[in-house]
Amino acid sequence: MPVPWLQLIDAALGVANFARGRKMAAPNDEQLQQQQLEASSRVPGALEARLAGVVVAALKEAFDRDSRRLELERDQLAAERLRAERALKLEMLRQAGDREIARLRLLGGIAVGGWIGTLFFSARLIGGPVGARVALGAGWLALLGAFAASFVAQTRVGASLDAVAKSDESTLGSGGIASGNTGALALWLIVFGLALIGVGVIIG
Repeated sequence: MPVPWLQLIDAALGVANFARGRKMAAPNDEQLQQQQLEASSRVPGALEARLAGVVVAALKEAFDRDSRRLELERDQLAAERLRAERALKLEMLRQAGDREIARLRLLGGIAVGGWIGTLFFSARLIGGPVGARVALGAGWLALLGAFAASFVAQTRVGASLDAVAKSDESTLGSGGIASGNTGALALWLIVFGLALIGVGVIIG
């Protein structure tokens, strides 16, 4: 019986191929497992990095929002402080205007009172010498001028108070609310008029 050499060689080659395939498959499986282990070890690190990035972005957004809110609150507090300071300044200006008007009314009352008071002894001065009559007339004119100056000054102070009520401080000038030269003139005219009337009484 002849030996089937070709079949034996073919079987030996098949066994050799099978053995060689098993040897090559084992390292490939080990490499595949190692790669899977490396990938699994890399995935949590990447996930942690992504989570850390998300947390950092959220914290940054929260800090930005808080800083914007704090800046807005600071602006609101500064605006309220400016409004309070302005309201206090306007109230002080209004009170100063009221005091100035009261002073000017007092000056006007003194001028009228002085003029009326001199009417009681004007008959004696009119019948006296010329100097007494001139002093009496000049004193009356000075008192009437003081009365008119007090009214002019009151008008000016009233206009300043209207400007304060309209919150228009640009028309007040640097001195705030004041009667100006007419208020001072009213006082000096009263003093001058009373002095002239006194001189007239002495002469008469």
